[in-house]
Amino acid sequence: IQYGRLLHSDRDPIPDVPAIYFVMPTEENIDRICQDLRSQLYESYYFNFISAISRSKLEDIASAALSANAITQVTKVFDQYLNFITLEEDMFILGNQNKEFISYHAINKPDIMDTEMEAIMDTIVDSLFCFFVTLVSLFQKLDKKLRENLRDARNSLFFFFFFLFFISPLFNQRPLFVLADRNLDLATPLHHTWTYQALIHDVLDFHLNRVSMDESVGSESSPAGARPKKKKNKKSYDLTSADMFWQKHKGSPFPEVAESVQEELDTYRAQEDEVKRLKSIMGLEGEDEGPISSISMSDNTAKLTSAVSSLPELLEKKRLIDLHTNVATAVLDHIKSRKLDVYFEYEEKLMSKSTLEESLLDIISDPDAGTPEDKMRLFLIFYITAQQPTSETDLDQYKKALLDTGCDLSPVNYIKQWKAFTKIAATPSNYGNSGVKPMGLFSRVMNSGSQFVMEGVKHLVLKQHELRVSRIEFGVLMIYDLQETDDYRYFDPKMLRGSESSIPRNKNPFQEAIVFMVGGGNYVEYQNLVDYTKAKPGKRVLYGCSELFNAGQFIKQLSSLGQK
Repeated sequence: IQYGRLLHSDRDPIPDVPAIYFVMPTEENIDRICQDLRSQLYESYYFNFISAISRSKLEDIASAALSANAITQVTKVFDQYLNFITLEEDMFILGNQNKEFISYHAINKPDIMDTEMEAIMDTIVDSLFCFFVTLVSLFQKLDKKLRENLRDARNSLFFFFFFLFFISPLFNQRPLFVLADRNLDLATPLHHTWTYQALIHDVLDFHLNRVSMDESVGSESSPAGARPKKKKNKKSYDLTSADMFWQKHKGSPFPEVAESVQEELDTYRAQEDEVKRLKSIMGLEGEDEGPISSISMSDNTAKLTSAVSSLPELLEKKRLIDLHTNVATAVLDHIKSRKLDVYFEYEEKLMSKSTLEESLLDIISDPDAGTPEDKMRLFLIFYITAQQPTSETDLDQYKKALLDTGCDLSPVNYIKQWKAFTKIAATPSNYGNSGVKPMGLFSRVMNSGSQFVMEGVKHLVLKQHELRVSRIEFGVLMIYDLQETDDYRYFDPKMLRGSESSIPRNKNPFQEAIVFMVGGGNYVEYQNLVDYTKAKPGKRVLYGCSELFNAGQFIKQLSSLGQK
């Protein structure tokens, strides 16, 4: 069997084996499948389509099979509904192979054709349909499994869980689905952040829960008198639900994460020292500790046996500590070299309309504060959230300062156009009551022998955020009277007749909701929804987006849109 061969690669006929196809039902792929049928490449065919195949394309395959006299060889055709990727238990993104096709840039480019927009909408709708089909299938399978176990009177294992599960609103009330446009809030994707997961995504190479980073592995030979260059080795780490430290701290402020890593390291070292001490006492390391009584020997043997049995767990703990030490150190390097704590605090004040202690021009002009991209992000947030329109004179002054630091002004050009045409005026209510509470500086290392020297980094404590998407989501979820949601369109798939305006709105608060951001999402927004949901007992919210980008990737899209 030809394992893992790409569909469009050159493949030799193997007429005595079956073939399993796992493909998207695109025109190109369907044409190649028809070609394979006509070429009689395999004994039988099992077609698995990632998203639902249309009737017309299915008919194309049937015609090709008929003309090749291969009807009986097409054994199974499956719609797998898998065109999405679940990154967290409450977060998903669309699984489009060409993410640029459904990007913010693709949706908002000025010369987009109607046919292109229709294709983008069809792609997003098909992927969302896959998500909902899979979600329902999961609940149906779990429902069936639990009922089968409960028919056995001797099986009381799942009784309590059954009770909790079936009184869940998921089964007696439909969830709310909120579809939002990225243009609803352009400031948040640009925002410097302070939580662990969002920081990793912002400053490191973090994709599909895997972080890749360069690690120094010695020095390269250099000419006499030159500083030796360190060799770089690419290292990757998977940050998954199996990592309990990650699950506990991914949404925590970075200083708390650094302290927790150090605490875990200190605990591990204490356990390691205890094992060494026991081995030394029992003479397993060749050290003469003098006579050992039988009682002491027996007690120490039991302790050592216990320590040895916990060795695999200890080694796994050490692996995770090393992982997060390396990742957190890399993040800290970016924070200190770019003064990301300063940017984060300043942007929080901008978005919450708090008093600013330093002028924006001073930060932009400071050569030691951040990269040109950091400065552009800061200015765009100021420009987007400004209560009063920025005068042309002031705008020219900011542009000159940005140019002097090496910034490309294309993103500013686009935001200027966006502000002129959008109906969503940036008012104070748009960005809620976010903010931080400064707790001074980490003037020294956190404790003796700490891996993380936090000197000069601000100790910022996060206040409860209320980003616009969270406020709208919970306003609709709880049936709050929000003026900004009055014009939102309301659909109910169960109402087969009647116009949109005649559909009665739900008067009871929803318990579960799914919010989906068309045009791209980010971990800042996701974490804000997670934190907001924790403060609402009994509520559950899933977050999805057409693509997941960090601020640098979003800036590039804005730059492309603003080029003249």
